[in-house]
Amino acid sequence: MSEVLVSDDPMLDPSALADALPDATIRTEPLPDEHAIVEAARDAAALVVDVNTPVPAGVFEQLPALQIVARAGVGFENVDVEAAAEHDVVVTNVPEYCTDEVATHGLALLLDCVRKIAEYDRATAAGEWAWEDGRPVHRFPDTTLGLVSFGPIARRLRERVRGFDLDVIAYDPYVDPEEMAAADVEGVSFEELLARADHVSLHAPLTDETEGLIDADALGAMRDHAIVVNTARGGLIDEAALTDALADGAIGAAGLDVSRREPPADDSPLRALDNCILTPHAGWYSVEAREELNETVARNVAAALDGETPPNRIDPDLDWL
Repeated sequence: MSEVLVSDDPMLDPSALADALPDATIRTEPLPDEHAIVEAARDAAALVVDVNTPVPAGVFEQLPALQIVARAGVGFENVDVEAAAEHDVVVTNVPEYCTDEVATHGLALLLDCVRKIAEYDRATAAGEWAWEDGRPVHRFPDTTLGLVSFGPIARRLRERVRGFDLDVIAYDPYVDPEEMAAADVEGVSFEELLARADHVSLHAPLTDETEGLIDADALGAMRDHAIVVNTARGGLIDEAALTDALADGAIGAAGLDVSRREPPADDSPLRALDNCILTPHAGWYSVEAREELNETVARNVAAALDGETPPNRIDPDLDWL
């Protein structure tokens, strides 16, 4: 009988695994670090993890029974894929379960920032009733949306904004400009995107190349009314620099669904800024997306334990940035 260890995260539903793996033993444990994983998973054939569970090379060296690490989500930067391959361990993800949800959430954050919805709500709840509380508010049509990376979620967001009469530009050195042009998107350099965009939406994976991409220099190159939306990874932004830019009026606003530390510290200055909207890494969520996530993870694990190639296997030989 195979043993499946699941990281203790509310988005994971062990019952979905149990339905797909009736002969397996399913256990759920908190897995905050390598030591916890190794101690809990000595006999596990499968490990199901969320984004906050690091799976470094040492895990594979110490768990010879492990056959699969199933990442319950899109990104897999927390898993050492090359080390897994060296130990014949398959790594899988769930690449498209929340494409619609995250694109919609990103648009919602952008519109909230544009129309100052959260600011109006807070002022009204405090007893105010004044349109002036949101000043300045600018028209949305005929502005420029800049997409940092042009993967599936950015492409879906591009579709979402077609009715708003925006100019859309994108920076992604790994996508052919002709492919962008086919989607009515102009491919530009990162520097040009920062200079031209009224709204900057981040969709890049977190890598050595993109860590801290939005730093003080990048923020300083943006327009003073620019809005930054991040539904990707918190590490893309230098949060100290963003705090200063928001507080000083160097940019207009930010809508963040992710942060470097999740949740942010209670004393994080971003919590106190009226022009910063924070949501709790909820962009992925819908009832349907959660169901699809768990069903796909279960299929991936079942395939691997049956000796088959899972449908969402991560190829360690590809350049994942």
